Amino acid sequence: MGPYWGAVGDEGQDGVDFSLRDPAFLRRARPVLELFTSWFRSEVRGFERLPSRGPFLVVGNHSGGQMPPDLPVLLTAWWRERGEEEPVYALFHSFFLGLPGVGPVMRRTGAVEASVAAAEAVLRSGAVLIDFPGGDHEVFRPWWERNRIEFGDRLGFVRLALRTGVPVVPAVSVGAHETLVVLARGQAVARLMRLDKLFRIKVMPLVFGPPFGLVPGGIPTLPLPSKITVEIGEPLDWPARYGPDAADDDEVVRACYEEITAVMQSTLDRLAAERRLPVLG
Repeated sequence: MGPYWGAVGDEGQDGVDFSLRDPAFLRRARPVLELFTSWFRSEVRGFERLPSRGPFLVVGNHSGGQMPPDLPVLLTAWWRERGEEEPVYALFHSFFLGLPGVGPVMRRTGAVEASVAAAEAVLRSGAVLIDFPGGDHEVFRPWWERNRIEFGDRLGFVRLALRTGVPVVPAVSVGAHETLVVLARGQAVARLMRLDKLFRIKVMPLVFGPPFGLVPGGIPTLPLPSKITVEIGEPLDWPARYGPDAADDDEVVRACYEEITAVMQSTLDRLAAERRLPVLG
């Protein structure tokens, strides 16, 4: 299933072992990642808008089904532009990090198991945290909704930013959801299979992509060479605007959520309008 489903509010580990992130490993791995992202003719814009240093929270729209390329595209460009030493972490679903041989490798890249406590620990350490609030709901949205921001009304990332006093930086991608064709989320199927109880997975999607054609979302597909563009937006400093107690104010939290989703949808609409054809870009 998709590796980047972790979102603030998921249950997971309570602490973060910061010693596991390995910049030397990232330097060795980067040529491979550069080759991988070249398949998508990737472009990341707007690094000049980022704060000079953490802590801050990067919020992205999640796309690409069971093998989403959006995070590798963003991080590979990030390491190229700002270096591997900058402490950047990303939230991952516990199911993925629990896979034998996978979790330890991903933790060396800065992966942390998604939980409120872990997310707060990263930000309070002064680091950068990347979150895809839409998680499994968004990464398996149907093909005809590929140019929509769909966070599924998940507000945890807003409360996290307000509680820790950090700005939020939107990072909007287009094209990643054209690397395969998602036909259905399969939420009803997931409930019948009790996947939420067993693995905290709420979808059992149906997708179409090479080499096997029509398959359930747990089977990897070869991603189509869709051109992927990511645009980093201006930071939103909600803590400075609303004060330290705003995390407990439901109206403020809702207003912040509506603001960032509207900003990101506007950016996505503009990026989508730049594309002439699906996949080709």
